[in-house]
Amino acid sequence: MSTLMYERLWQALLDTIVMVGVSAVFALAIGIPLAVFLVLSAPDGLIHAPRLNRVLAALINGFRATPFIVLLVALLPLTKLLTGTTIGVWAAIVPLSISATPFFARIAEVSLREVDAGLIEAAQAIGCRRWHIVRHVLLPEALPGIVGGFTITIVSMIGASAMAGAIGAGGLGDMAIRYGYQRYDTTVMAMVIVVLIALVCLVQFAGDYAVSRLRAR
Repeated sequence: MSTLMYERLWQALLDTIVMVGVSAVFALAIGIPLAVFLVLSAPDGLIHAPRLNRVLAALINGFRATPFIVLLVALLPLTKLLTGTTIGVWAAIVPLSISATPFFARIAEVSLREVDAGLIEAAQAIGCRRWHIVRHVLLPEALPGIVGGFTITIVSMIGASAMAGAIGAGGLGDMAIRYGYQRYDTTVMAMVIVVLIALVCLVQFAGDYAVSRLRAR
């Protein structure tokens, strides 16, 4: 590949990192509270809100069941409203965040439900309030599982960001389509695939290392 193409590859990688990174922050900031509420408002939870639990669970399931490419197109009006455009890196962050948040919320919910009920009962016995139970029991005990689930979420977001390139979102997917597929340049396509694999492996390694450190505490 030419020097110009390497520069474009580097810029595409940076665009993908920005897309995934910003979307991951939104998914983390919204997904954990959603997961905590789903656990607390469950029939055997600490908050009695069954109707709200069912409504929220249905909404999360609805977004999870919608294919990303369909969600990408369906959210174009909202994306236009929030970012002023429907193409580019920042436009892709909206559907990426909305798609990843319910996915991560469900994974975090599973980790929170696996916390030993005896620990929660012991905290209640000594008079801990709900917030203290969440803060000092649920989240610390579920943290390795949450970090592992967040790693899986980021990996899936990398794949989704590449798919978003099909509608001009930028990043590695956009480069693969424009300079690889449309121009029949197999070298560019191969390089993009290699970079995507390397990026996924790096994220997975970092996530696995963090989980192993948390479990060793």
